[in-house]
Amino acid sequence: MASIYYRTAAIDRLKISYREAGRPGCPTILLLHGFPSAGHMFRDLIPLLEDRFHLVAPDLPGFGRTDLLPRDEFEYSFENLANAIDRFTDVIGLKRFAIYVFDYGAPVGLRLALKHPEHIAAIISQNGNAYEEGLSEGWNPIRAYWEQPSQANRDALRAFLTPETTVWQYTHGVYDPTRISPDGYSLDNFYLARPGAHEVQLDLFGDYKSNVALYPAFQKYFRERMPPLLAVWGKNDPFFLPAGAEGFKRDIPSAAVHFFDTGHFALETHAAEIAAAIRDFLGR
Repeated sequence: MASIYYRTAAIDRLKISYREAGRPGCPTILLLHGFPSAGHMFRDLIPLLEDRFHLVAPDLPGFGRTDLLPRDEFEYSFENLANAIDRFTDVIGLKRFAIYVFDYGAPVGLRLALKHPEHIAAIISQNGNAYEEGLSEGWNPIRAYWEQPSQANRDALRAFLTPETTVWQYTHGVYDPTRISPDGYSLDNFYLARPGAHEVQLDLFGDYKSNVALYPAFQKYFRERMPPLLAVWGKNDPFFLPAGAEGFKRDIPSAAVHFFDTGHFALETHAAEIAAAIRDFLGR
């Protein structure tokens, strides 16, 4: 049985909730979740790694059990999410660590890498994109909002926040949907139903353009720093295409890329395989 602890850390005005497992003396992996999830997306992975690694999985501001501050008290941008996680790592005493980045966790974690490259021991990207060719046509409605931030374009994105869409994100591209536990998407929908949560998520949809603008900087970081990088990718992801995973090898020729026959939330079906790839990768 994994010994997982559920803790909180005070970060300025925020209370950040996080999961922690393993021994602090072991190599640390900072697990950064994506939309619309939280640290619970790592519930199957953590027990498979906690014997060899120190694992920390925070909920980003506005997600999970971390504070959902009113929008007039906290600007929900990816820069601010990254700044909060940067402060979080400092407060809990993380000095050097690997980052596991998924979906929204990628632009958050890669901002940390740009700011503190000396902190980053390795990168594990699970459908965490840093290349324009990795963005599918599924982004077109969100791109329309970037280009013209009208109320009509904002309202058109509310379909991404329905319970049915959350379930679809979990099941699309999965060869056997009965493999998908309802635990993950049910919790996601619970947190999305909180007052104010939809407006926060729409703000982040609009700000995602800032991540795409940073892709050249992320790629320059890869070329200059050559961090050890493992990509573990659900190849049937409707949002982040396999080309995004292959892109890493252009900038880091030694990058290891593994594709799995599953969708966006690859840990829901392939936690054991991904854990094995991580153990081999970080063991080397």
